[in-house]
Amino acid sequence: MIYKNIVEARFLSRPNRFIAHCETGGKEVAAHVRNTGRCRELLVPGATVYLETSDNKNRKTGYSLITVKKGRRLVNMDSTAPNKVMKEALEKSGFSLPGLGALTFIKPETRFDESRFDLYLEAGEQKSFLEVKGVTLEEKGVALFPDAPTERGVRHMEELIKAKAEGFGAYLVFIVQMKGVNFFSPHTMMHPDFSSTLRTAYERGVRILCFDCRVTKNSLTLADPVPVKLPGIDGFISL
Repeated sequence: MIYKNIVEARFLSRPNRFIAHCETGGKEVAAHVRNTGRCRELLVPGATVYLETSDNKNRKTGYSLITVKKGRRLVNMDSTAPNKVMKEALEKSGFSLPGLGALTFIKPETRFDESRFDLYLEAGEQKSFLEVKGVTLEEKGVALFPDAPTERGVRHMEELIKAKAEGFGAYLVFIVQMKGVNFFSPHTMMHPDFSSTLRTAYERGVRILCFDCRVTKNSLTLADPVPVKLPGIDGFISL
């Protein structure tokens, strides 16, 4: 996916989850933060960030914070982006998910029981649900999720388990919004229930996948598979 009208800025502060104060072109501006996670390791005073300029005159802020520079690495912070790059990849010829044939139908935001999954997929007679989680937290080369407790994430996994038991294919895909990580693991210390439910989902047949992304200041593209390590399981899980 491509962003338009990107400007470089310096991050100053984040007074609440939705607003970042930044400096660009010699003036202080307010930018909408498209990520309600904590992101404390990314949004540090003085960090280089990239803002998308809005042409909507009715918006309260004229910018959206899209990408931040962490050391030499660019990290996309847009929480709406992982769904889009996943759908873009699935619509391209030559890309497929393990255990799933050529797709014949893709529908975003589809309800199953008490949840609404990001994507509903059909490959001939095979019907599947796919939930996408964006990952922006990296520690010592390990991509971690979540960066804050997420009961919603636990509920999604429980619903995927139910969908699998009812004969649907079930996929949980973690999109690491950066390059250069060694592997992915659930952030057990942050949310133990999420970690244990993720392992249960895997054991019940939910496909757990992870991909990284190529990130530039104005684009995000799905890139390569990332190994997944679950607590209590030796080595990396089989895809």
